[in-house]
Amino acid sequence: MQNRKTALVTGATSGIGEACARKFAAGGYDVIITGRNSQKLEFLKEELESAGTRVKVLVFDVRNADDARKAVGSLGEEWSRIDVLINNAGLALGLESEYEGDPEDWNTMIDTNIKGLLTMTRLIVPGMVSRNEGHVINIGSVAGDAAYAGGSVYCATKAAVKVISDGLRIDVADSAVRVTNLKPGLVETNFSVIRFKGDTSRAENVYKGIIPLTGADIADVAFYAASAPKHVQIAEVLILATHQANGTVVKRSLED
Repeated sequence: MQNRKTALVTGATSGIGEACARKFAAGGYDVIITGRNSQKLEFLKEELESAGTRVKVLVFDVRNADDARKAVGSLGEEWSRIDVLINNAGLALGLESEYEGDPEDWNTMIDTNIKGLLTMTRLIVPGMVSRNEGHVINIGSVAGDAAYAGGSVYCATKAAVKVISDGLRIDVADSAVRVTNLKPGLVETNFSVIRFKGDTSRAENVYKGIIPLTGADIADVAFYAASAPKHVQIAEVLILATHQANGTVVKRSLED
């Protein structure tokens, strides 16, 4: 049991985070799963434990730095050595023009996608540096490469993830800690349902006419990066659906 590594996944209640928890568990990791929905986390814990994985649940919102600090501080010696941190918690809200956007939506995206990621990095990475070993995997987005209509604030937060990842990689370059920024394109999760605040028909149109990526696809890439030899650092990966060229160019079939 002592030889097993531990991965901490934020936003593990659904989508890419949930898929990463499953993938790393299947790959021999113990997992710490975090999120705001305790019921979903407990269901995932039960599923993973039934397959032989050790699981620790932490219920908190990454936007609340004090709660995050208390949760990580509660891990104790048994769980405190974290080998892989997957900063997945994030969201998009709204698709209005910037001058018509909801400031509360902006605050939620900035506090989750940027400040929440920074909080978790600050809490976990010092331990990695002191052990001279560890891996940070940040879930960015193709949206961080260029702005698109109605998405300027979300795109800005994901551009920040790229720059923060690059900066951290520079800061830990004198250690064996690795930093990876994954940039998914169209991934069919509840992402669009959240963006459109429960409007499922509008969310479904995002993926109409194309076979989108799945959370499991992104989890596969994350696990590949973490499994690379120690002298190999997968710095950044752009993952797109086959008929998606970038954040705005998508070739959709005329068939439903």
